[in-house]
Amino acid sequence: MTRFREAPNFVPVAAVREGIEDFTAFLELERGLSKNTVLSYEKDLLQFGDFLRKKKYAGTWKSVQPEHLSAWLAALNDEGISVRSAARKLSAVRSLAKHLVASGVRNDDFSEIVSRPKNRLSLPETLSVDEVSKILETPMPETPQGLRNRAMLEVMYGSGLRASELCGLEIQSVNFDEGIIRVRGKGSKERIVPVGRRARQAIFAYLSEDGRPRLAKAKTGSALFISSWGKAISRKTLWVILQEIVASAGIDKKIHPHQLRHAFATHLLANGADLRVIQEMLGHADIGTTQIYTAVERSRLTDEHRRTHPRSRK
Repeated sequence: MTRFREAPNFVPVAAVREGIEDFTAFLELERGLSKNTVLSYEKDLLQFGDFLRKKKYAGTWKSVQPEHLSAWLAALNDEGISVRSAARKLSAVRSLAKHLVASGVRNDDFSEIVSRPKNRLSLPETLSVDEVSKILETPMPETPQGLRNRAMLEVMYGSGLRASELCGLEIQSVNFDEGIIRVRGKGSKERIVPVGRRARQAIFAYLSEDGRPRLAKAKTGSALFISSWGKAISRKTLWVILQEIVASAGIDKKIHPHQLRHAFATHLLANGADLRVIQEMLGHADIGTTQIYTAVERSRLTDEHRRTHPRSRK
């Protein structure tokens, strides 16, 4: 396997590192996971291997015990690592442990009896319908950049895309006749999501002679959203653009692109959309990830009750 990057802060002993390299090669070559996903596994496993070395717990994967994994999770908690991050790291170790058993390195799964970190409910920050409307109406369509910015924001909110998914869209990703967008999400998985009327109108205006053609350069490829230099828009540029728009809209709060995705989900749920449908549109592999939005909606209803009901107000 070609090494994607080194993690100099995490230095397991040689035998442990070799086991990690064998596993990440399996993920890349056999399971076909994306480069970024494999890198995420690698970093978490190298961190665990480094912990084993520092504590002198194990020199090979054969000698790793459940209590070693539990001790690492406890150490992560002491360092203030979020429950979500700790759970992800445990998931990486569980996958490796299963691979060790399947490949005959071990007879038992040392991770099997280790409890998953308990999630503390952490509700995603979202936006009200009024705040979203202000943001979407702020970009001025008199310039190519304004047409682009309005189209980008309409698509993010209208289809619930991640920032990386938006930046990766190509012109041919949009099917105006069917009202859909083909999106390449996490793990390079493709999904089809609806694109609303206003988003389609914004994209169509951006693709007109007053929009994208005036930003395109000789070597511009097929990226849908491009910068003033004719290159595919980056996530960093998207973030900067959104901050400028939020400030111009008079909204006094920090807003990142992912909050438009949160708003997409919570607003659909508030208006009666089925949770499974929202899961499919968001591209969540696990319905549990999508269920957080039900908690957001319950929290909103509770806040409204406390604010308006005579027997709830202070």
